Amino acid sequence: MRAKVEPWRFRILHWFYFHGAAAQFWLSRRIRPAGIAALLITSLASFMSVGQPKNSVFQIFCFSFGLVALGLFWALFRSAKVTAKIHVSKYATVGEPLHYSVSLSHPHARKLSGVAILQTPPDPRPSLAEFSNISEPGEDKRNLFDRIMAYYRWRWLLDRSRGFNNSESDFPIQIPQGKEQIVKMSITPRKRGVFMLEKLRLLLPDPLGFFQKCRYTTCSPARLIVLPQRYRLPDFEMPGSAAFRIGGEETSNTIGTAGEFVSVREYRPGDSMKQIHWKSWAHTGKPMVKELEDTFYPRYAMILDTFPGSPDPIVFEKVVSVAASLAVGLDRGQSLLDLMFIAGEAHMVTAGRDFERAEKLLEVLAGVGQESEPDFDTLASSVIRHRSKITSSLLILNGWNEDRKLFLKKLQRSSVISVPIIIGAGPKPDGVPGYWIDSNCIERELLHLPSQLSAPA
Repeated sequence: MRAKVEPWRFRILHWFYFHGAAAQFWLSRRIRPAGIAALLITSLASFMSVGQPKNSVFQIFCFSFGLVALGLFWALFRSAKVTAKIHVSKYATVGEPLHYSVSLSHPHARKLSGVAILQTPPDPRPSLAEFSNISEPGEDKRNLFDRIMAYYRWRWLLDRSRGFNNSESDFPIQIPQGKEQIVKMSITPRKRGVFMLEKLRLLLPDPLGFFQKCRYTTCSPARLIVLPQRYRLPDFEMPGSAAFRIGGEETSNTIGTAGEFVSVREYRPGDSMKQIHWKSWAHTGKPMVKELEDTFYPRYAMILDTFPGSPDPIVFEKVVSVAASLAVGLDRGQSLLDLMFIAGEAHMVTAGRDFERAEKLLEVLAGVGQESEPDFDTLASSVIRHRSKITSSLLILNGWNEDRKLFLKKLQRSSVISVPIIIGAGPKPDGVPGYWIDSNCIERELLHLPSQLSAPA
């Protein structure tokens, strides 16, 4: 297959914007706000003093130029070697501040003072393919010049791809020789996913605070999983409830034995000590255990639509956030929850009783991406294959169209109780089943969900 050739306009613009952003990042790490002000004063004074070497403006120019030159010279010749270790929790959540600490050590024989550390995110610059094919929301309403130059598209893509903002420690840090210094840091994740905190830089400013040298530290990477944003939800119940059964395949989903007392029997290896019937043991002289009626707990399926839907890619992020919110809402310790989706192939991840809790589902949702082509047949086959275990299912759909309508009908014909929750823009269109969630006010719409969800007829 031949590689797609991007239009020449986008190739040229991407080259300028890509390298321009690199230059901006480089300068912003090395010139402090006071240095920008000093450079502006020096430049302005140099123009105003042309031809008038004896007035006060020229004296201001000489003074400011001397300070700038001193600060630049001092920053260029500062050096230090620092070893760092990042202590961070495993999980963070989009939009919520994450506080962590960094241990710094300085092996040289002198104390290091007046420094700071900077945590930089992964490179947020979009690729040429992204820049060429993904349009900024509302771009068609901009004027002709803005549409041709695509600068606002670049800024939007740059901002959208930024995992978190730069995090700089407070000045100054004092690192004693031969001892560790603990520094508090914080970042606010802006997108879900798995990030490696590894680009930790040591900032060595000049005494005037104009410029600073920026050096990498020796630091082992720390893995951070950023979970999707979650919305508030009312208390709600899914169709289907627990039932009591004796034996059968479904009892493998039960923790313990919480049913009615049935009988006693002899102890068998593997039986829980908590179930020993002490009176019968004393009466018969043999270890006896209680047999209890097994409890069947409801098993729900959450079916995530990872296929193209809304033209706005931000809507898919909201779909994942809704799924994360509902997964936490259903994790009450009395049910099993199967997360089912397509990521190249059909996947099913189970959480709940006897399994990992909702954190496992959130971790999976942190890394799920949108597919390039719809494949509802494979998703439907995966759900139908497990229908005997499913009490009811929750469909999280990215918009509504004919493919999703056929998908819902296929599940209904296979006797899978399905509750569709559809995320789309604007008010609910006529003829759309289930619960419609306006993507512009998701939290408000979710709070209006009824306490008892029901499947459409």
